[in-house]
Amino acid sequence: MKKTPISKLFLYRYRFIIGYIVLGLAFGILLIGLPLVAQKGLSGAEIESATSSYYLGKDGIINGDLVDLPYRLLQKFSITFLGLSAYSIKLPSVLMGLLLGFLLILLLNRWFKSNVSLLASCLVVLSTPFLFLAGNGTPLIMIVFWPTLLLWLGSKIQGEKRPKPSYSFFFAIAMLLSIFTPYMIYFAVFCVMFVLLQPHLRFVIKDLPKLPLVLVGLMMLGGFTVLGISIFNHPEVLQELLFASDFHIGNFFGNIGAGLALMFSWHNSLESVFLSPLVSLPIFALVLIGLFSTTKGFFASRNSIASVLIVFCLIITGFNPDAIIFFILPFSILVAHGLKYLLEKWYGLFPENPYARISALFPLTILFGIIIIPGLLQYVYGYRYNPSVVNEFSDKLSVIRRNLNDETLLVTDNYDFYKILEASSDIKVTDKLEGKADKLAVLGKLDDNASASYQLSRIITSPRMDNSDIIYLYTYTEKVEGE
Repeated sequence: MKKTPISKLFLYRYRFIIGYIVLGLAFGILLIGLPLVAQKGLSGAEIESATSSYYLGKDGIINGDLVDLPYRLLQKFSITFLGLSAYSIKLPSVLMGLLLGFLLILLLNRWFKSNVSLLASCLVVLSTPFLFLAGNGTPLIMIVFWPTLLLWLGSKIQGEKRPKPSYSFFFAIAMLLSIFTPYMIYFAVFCVMFVLLQPHLRFVIKDLPKLPLVLVGLMMLGGFTVLGISIFNHPEVLQELLFASDFHIGNFFGNIGAGLALMFSWHNSLESVFLSPLVSLPIFALVLIGLFSTTKGFFASRNSIASVLIVFCLIITGFNPDAIIFFILPFSILVAHGLKYLLEKWYGLFPENPYARISALFPLTILFGIIIIPGLLQYVYGYRYNPSVVNEFSDKLSVIRRNLNDETLLVTDNYDFYKILEASSDIKVTDKLEGKADKLAVLGKLDDNASASYQLSRIITSPRMDNSDIIYLYTYTEKVEGE
């Protein structure tokens, strides 16, 4: 019986397609389910983002309220149609996370062989910081999404002998939309400088058809004109786009130190929504190997861009420590470089021995298990039980939705946020107790004057150790005259 060559086998011929399908399914299931399983509650930034998005109106947009506009419109749509809940607040980030993961896979597949890009994609999109970013209901994910999209579109322009004008047009649109996200003005300047300083890219741009260049120029001119009008009408927009709202120049290096502490420290005392360390030791080792491997042929565009992006990451971290999450993009490129270097060295030892090549699967499987599985466990249990992180999230909204139906809810903090509940429930939300309410729910206790007319009937708690008494339920009692 004639043996079938391994190259003719179905699993071998379509191994990368099957691998990407399995990765996509695993990534989609994890991304949709894990944010609700791991992060029990909403951070202050998520509450602020949801409130800002929901009350975004046409007048605000016309008058220049354009910061993070694409994300806020998506979040407004989600809350309006699904009601106020943790999932509707996080859903825009879940969707953007799916797109971001897909773009990272496409970008790595564009620059590296299929075996390297598949392995690197697994490590990146299943990592703890990526899953958190995709389950965090704030526009923070956009500072990673836009550069990834622009790099992929740029690779489609640079990597073709005759690039399609449509890619240049989409690049211009993406660049136009990105400049309304904080710190992306710096990235636009970075792109221009990188193209001017990189010899190969200068040659590519010089040979591009004139029409795409004109389109890009006009789109960028229009975008910066709109941005200029917005800044003229609302000068505070410039502060939001260039720096954090509370940024002070004296805090620049301190912010970088705080960001690096989040990335590498195992005993971080900073109050943050990030689980530290953001980078595991195996991933950091691959990054160092990748960084070392790029020193040879550094001036090739894909070799130097990761190093330059790390510098860009440090600069924007100086403005806001949370921007350290941008490291996902350059580290994913360096992880791919590291895997490429290791595989090439292994195959170089046994160029003609197929059994030795196959045997590399076993240590790779062990390595991936060591990296991915502990990372997922850290994500799930860290956001449940790590006190320095858990205390940054509030589960008040989920407790309210589970226990209240038609009560009057009295709130003093984040009134505008909880007021959104009225649009999708029978709960009446107020910040002042006027008249009588047969069933009154209070986020906290009533003061002594008001409690004279109400009797405490129940205290609703959460499973948290600190401040677990969330809602006090009262019933109205007629005050008898003379008592």
